[in-house]
Amino acid sequence: MSQWWTRAVFYQVYPRSFADSNGDGVGDLDGIADRLDYLADLGVQALWLNPVMVSPMADHGYDVADPRDVDPLFGDLDALDRLIAAAHARDIKVTMDLVPNHTSSAHPWFTEALADPSRRDRYIFRDGVGDRPPNNWLSVFGGPAWTRVPDGQWYLHLFDSAQPDLNWDNPEVFDDIEKTLRFWLDRGVDGFRIDVAHGMAKSPDLPDMALTETGLLRSRADDPRFDNDDVHEIHRFIRRVLDDYPEAVTVGEIWVHGNEQFAKYLRSDELHLGFSFRLVQADFDAEEIRAAIDNGLAAAALAGAAPTWTLSNHDVPREVTRYGGGARGVARARAMALVMLALPGSVFIYNGSELGLPDADLPDEVLQDPVWERSGRTERGRDGARVPMPWSGTEPPFGFSSSPDTWLPIPADWAPLTVERQLADPDSVLALYRRAIGLRAGRTEFDGDDIDWIGATTFRLPGGLICALNAGTTPVALPAGEVLLVSGPLVGGKLAPDTAAWLV
Repeated sequence: MSQWWTRAVFYQVYPRSFADSNGDGVGDLDGIADRLDYLADLGVQALWLNPVMVSPMADHGYDVADPRDVDPLFGDLDALDRLIAAAHARDIKVTMDLVPNHTSSAHPWFTEALADPSRRDRYIFRDGVGDRPPNNWLSVFGGPAWTRVPDGQWYLHLFDSAQPDLNWDNPEVFDDIEKTLRFWLDRGVDGFRIDVAHGMAKSPDLPDMALTETGLLRSRADDPRFDNDDVHEIHRFIRRVLDDYPEAVTVGEIWVHGNEQFAKYLRSDELHLGFSFRLVQADFDAEEIRAAIDNGLAAAALAGAAPTWTLSNHDVPREVTRYGGGARGVARARAMALVMLALPGSVFIYNGSELGLPDADLPDEVLQDPVWERSGRTERGRDGARVPMPWSGTEPPFGFSSSPDTWLPIPADWAPLTVERQLADPDSVLALYRRAIGLRAGRTEFDGDDIDWIGATTFRLPGGLICALNAGTTPVALPAGEVLLVSGPLVGGKLAPDTAAWLV
């Protein structure tokens, strides 16, 4: 019998941007709980919460100072308990973010390491080469991956300097992650999304990485910072803990090269699910979309795991913006939603995707992503995809908060995109998502673990559903069958460009 996560629609909640219950301009746990009926009506089976643990918020929660408590910004443990109970009462699972690659520099372990060099073995401290760092590694966020402390040693941080990397050669790190896993699972959490699941293990000799003229080749298969073989023992350890909670799931953020490397993370004693990011990376192009789908299916099949699909998340531009913005971007995003929701496996929807939100064009002075500063203000970072949800009304903050001073400003021209407006419009993006998710959950035509291509961008599921996408420039004839759902108007009975349809 398949586990619940193999066909689930997950909804990613970026907590600070979902709903603010206390008027401080930042979303929180009680705000999420207040909106659970909206999520139940949308039809999702599970939530993924971005980090809500205690943090100085240098990277908006991915710098964890206490992994076993809730940051006051979001509420407290009682608020999380209330959310879990209310979600479970609606048959919605709750998964949380786990950040095992690094801690905050405010974590007690790191404070101790700075004060006492003999306690530095929980992190990766090294002597430099003269006045230079131990190697040439660069931070994913820009700049060097090493920071020097007053006594002359350097510590590694693959992200911000406020996020020192843990040393997974130290048994204490294993012991602590087990305490964290059991703490949340015992409170009723249904699993974890594992941040940087391809990180954690570092080569003992820390060899230099290959650099380009502009500084960094982020896509090299031989990048020594990531995907080292020892990472799999860490995942096997995590899985042994999870096996004591057989209804709990792990899903990994895995950026690696090649299906064989990807499949290693989904072996039967490692992660349950792993994100395939090829659809995120694909342009709205027939060949790229088909290749991304084939790749995702093939990679998961190598490990006998369910494929995992998404079109966006808090780290990448929203799909409406990626597909060209404006009316065309919305039409293409609507079409790709039907493509994704027709595919076998699990699906992750980022909050706001179901409203057709674009990236917000934010002024420089409000940007908060550490990428902005670490890149010398040459890369704007991810804030544009993290702007709070518009719920109701005609002016910012659109029901997100009782305070007009939200942590990121909501564009005034989002008034037509609010949940309130879209619930009243049967042709809205929200209406499309609600209907599509409902059909996916309730009809046997969606059954099956694979697809059969019957056209350039048309596929059939074993259960009988046909999904047709027109990524071209002229209307095309629909396959034979009854139209179940279409992402936009037909043109003379034909499928218009930038449109997808489901048929049975």
